[in-house]
Amino acid sequence: MLTLDSLHGPRASRWLSLALLLTLHGALWLGLEHPLARPLLFMHLGFFLVWQPLWRSEANLGGARTLAILAGSLLALAWMNGWLLAFWVGGLFALVGARAFTYYSRWVRIYHLLVMSYLLAVLLLYIAPHLFGTPHALPELDEVSHNLMDYGLPLLLILMALLPTEREQAQAVQVVDFFYVVLLFMLVVVLVLGSLALMTLKQVDYLTALLGTLTFMAAALFILGALWRPQSGFGGFQAGFSRYVLSIGTPLENWLQQLAGDAQQQHTPREFLQSASAHLAEMPWVAGLVWVAEEGHGSLGVSTPHRVELADQDLAITLFMRSTVAPGVMLHMRLLVSVLGYFYQAKRREQRLAEISRQQAIYETGARLTHDLKNMLQSLFALTSIAQHEAAKAQPILRQQLPVLTQRIETLLAKLKTPQDATEEMMPLPDWWHRLQERNHHRGLEWQMQGESAASIPAELFDCVADNLIENADNKRLREPDIRITVRLDADTQTFSVTDTGSAIPLQRAQSLLHAIVLSEDGLGVGLYQSARWAQQQGWRLQLAQNQPGEVRFELTRIIQWPVGAR
Repeated sequence: MLTLDSLHGPRASRWLSLALLLTLHGALWLGLEHPLARPLLFMHLGFFLVWQPLWRSEANLGGARTLAILAGSLLALAWMNGWLLAFWVGGLFALVGARAFTYYSRWVRIYHLLVMSYLLAVLLLYIAPHLFGTPHALPELDEVSHNLMDYGLPLLLILMALLPTEREQAQAVQVVDFFYVVLLFMLVVVLVLGSLALMTLKQVDYLTALLGTLTFMAAALFILGALWRPQSGFGGFQAGFSRYVLSIGTPLENWLQQLAGDAQQQHTPREFLQSASAHLAEMPWVAGLVWVAEEGHGSLGVSTPHRVELADQDLAITLFMRSTVAPGVMLHMRLLVSVLGYFYQAKRREQRLAEISRQQAIYETGARLTHDLKNMLQSLFALTSIAQHEAAKAQPILRQQLPVLTQRIETLLAKLKTPQDATEEMMPLPDWWHRLQERNHHRGLEWQMQGESAASIPAELFDCVADNLIENADNKRLREPDIRITVRLDADTQTFSVTDTGSAIPLQRAQSLLHAIVLSEDGLGVGLYQSARWAQQQGWRLQLAQNQPGEVRFELTRIIQWPVGAR
């Protein structure tokens, strides 16, 4: 088995192409009738097989393929004539030209342009004139052709051998665009046959016909370039041609609609990949596929020797094609896989956001219940302290507070068992205010109520906010014993506030309070943050309404929803 791996690369490809041109030049310089011409052309074919960019470098030539290539080469050499040689050189020019457009390194691109110049000069100034019998009619052209073969082109080959060698990017190697090959080959054929047509119809010499054909082709290309992207008016050929290229054998629009439908209907990334890959496998040029992602893997259809491996981030797809992949179809596959990868990543982000939302809800509910439990334990601790130190006063206080604590514990246990079914308890403002006074009358607070409205409020939210504000103010009084704490309720506006006459909250901490978890002297500052979040979710606002020495006031008010269009 003969492998081509070791014979490809920037430097090896340079010397192979030079050997290819040298053997061709030697055969042309000697003439096809010379005994050494055909052996040189046979060597030329051998160098071409090793250099050729049509097969992948990892391809192996088996016995049957080697015999087929050998038989075809011998048959071509046996029938070798001027016309066959002209078409062969034109094909070489098209292959080299198609590769020259894919290189980015300056010296590599210059080298391929010089190879194109050599092949075009050989075709137009040596092979075509001898093919048409022109040197006998134009002795000057015969002299130019011989000088070109004797001096000009050998010097060009030497110049090409002395050019610096650069390392080209891996993706630029072994890339041939079939469309470029056909286009360049057709241009060369039109140039040669157009010159022959002008010589025959106008009865002019070869140089005149060649210049006329070049002028005609230049004018045609100029007109096509102007019509390709006109500045105004006509839409140009570019839009129509691009639409044609983007629809070669591919129902792209239908597949995109199916992909968008899968993205809306499927809930998990794995289900989306399974459905989208099933639609992708229905493409007329796809025999089967295999996909691998973090969510799993799957396969559809059958495997074939024509496989294409594409990837988009952590999604890898291997497509098994029914035939050899053309450049236009390759463009489609990359586009389809890119769109599929985009929808897949969007579906993964959607799943992550849903998980984060669920975790956020669980965290907020747990934190809220934890603070409710903390507040109840603090109330229970205060009652037990009274029972230990003031036994005479303990019995009436316990008789009043224990039923309230029992009810709150039962509510908390119900929430812990079925948090998703828990409903917000609504209570009239006067009843809630009376219950709050009974629960905290031993703290030494000043109570003020204004208005007589009996509107219902979310009792659990108000309990959570009131317990946190009163507890924080009571702890502040331990550090500043002389302050007064006022608890006020405006029943008409449904505004609840707790005010103390102590020192102001530091500015930096006040700016973050209620919006983030901040450190405090008595804990982590979680209670106020959770209360503010809960209030906002219920349509209320907890805010630091006043912050100055002698008056620090927190308020809980309803968020006013203005009707649409109101001013």
